[in-house]
Amino acid sequence: MVEFNLNEPCAAPRRRNPASTRRKLLVAARREFARNGLAGARVDEIAAQAGVNKQLVYHYFGDKDAIYFAVLEWMYDEIVQYERSFNVDGLSPDQAIRKLVQSSFDYLELHPDVVALLNDENRHAAAHVRNLAHFADIRTPLLRVFSRTLSQGVREGLFRKGVSPEQLYISITALSYFYFSGMPTLSAILGKDLKSRSALRARRKHVVDFVMQSLRA
Repeated sequence: MVEFNLNEPCAAPRRRNPASTRRKLLVAARREFARNGLAGARVDEIAAQAGVNKQLVYHYFGDKDAIYFAVLEWMYDEIVQYERSFNVDGLSPDQAIRKLVQSSFDYLELHPDVVALLNDENRHAAAHVRNLAHFADIRTPLLRVFSRTLSQGVREGLFRKGVSPEQLYISITALSYFYFSGMPTLSAILGKDLKSRSALRARRKHVVDFVMQSLRA
């Protein structure tokens, strides 16, 4: 799948370049949905940010729900490709888990729009994710890695028995995801800027240490 850069300007595409127009519309739509959610997003604003006529949104995608589907599919494909890029070959089980936890935290830090999009989709009870045409193809590949790594760790006496790869995946995701999704309220309650580099480093270390301690034999 072609990679898109959310930081690139949404200038008007060249004439007779459908791929460029569609790409710019998706970039603009992802920004708009991350800012305002599906309910608050406006097709007019998506078109304006992309620098094209509003009718092209309907021409390329059909309606607002359809371009939202396309954004979600892009987002999940991006996550899966990122997870597939993790290389833990040659690492010990504890080093592999540590790297996976760090990488999961780093991804959410670098992609705040993903947190916003997931929050919005959760408000809709994952109604759109369930209907993604290729959802069966974008399930996380990390479960296989976790299963293999946990088994190896148990055999080597590093990890305790009985840890579910699915539960480990949920826990790792939750420990990082909630930090970013709840950052505004947590910062207010704690009286700290949780976006600061020092706070992010402290949280990242805590998540890694917490997960590793939970696995110890």
